[in-house]
Amino acid sequence: MSSALLSILLAFLIAISTLQTSADGQTPDDELQMALDWACGKGGADCNKLQAKQPCYFPNTLRDHASYAFNDYYQKFKHQGATCYFHAAAMITDLDPSHRSCKFEYRP
Repeated sequence: MSSALLSILLAFLIAISTLQTSADGQTPDDELQMALDWACGKGGADCNKLQAKQPCYFPNTLRDHASYAFNDYYQKFKHQGATCYFHAAAMITDLDPSHRSCKFEYRP
C-alpha cells in the first residue's frame, strides 16, 4: 500500500474515531420523543444527567435532551456495532455538542 493511501486511511480513521451524535433538527417532535424514550429505556443510555438539577437538564428542550441521550447510547455501544440512526432522528457530527455544564462524553 502506498504511503499516500496509508496517510489518507489514517486521517479517515482518526476523523471517524472522534465522532459524536446529535439530534437532527429536521425530525418531528413526536418521532424525536419516541427515539429519546427508546434510547433512555431499552437502548440503555444513561439519561440521569438530563434530570432536573443535573448538568444537562438545561436547556430543557427535546432536541437538547435527545442529543445527549443519543450520544451517550452511541458512545457506549458503537464498538458493538451500534449506530446513531434512531429512525433518522440523529446524525453523526465531528463537532463537540457539549455546552456549558453539559459535557458530551467521547469514548475512543
